[in-house]
Amino acid sequence: MFGMCRSIKTLRQPEAEATEEEIRAAALQFVRKVSGYRVPSRKNEEAFGAAVTDVADATKRLLDAVTRG
Repeated sequence: MFGMCRSIKTLRQPEAEATEEEIRAAALQFVRKVSGYRVPSRKNEEAFGAAVTDVADATKRLLDAVTRG
């Protein structure tokens, strides 16, 4: 079994809502880890950027849903 990337921090905090910047940074870390690229090649830039946006959007929806209860 694989462990979770330890550098991705928990964004759901009781005292403060995660900022868009924090969400995007976590999404970028996740996509980097999954893809194995710190910086994608020019050929893969569009797919990499789209993946970061998709993960950030999904993260925002998740945080909104669990915060509402």
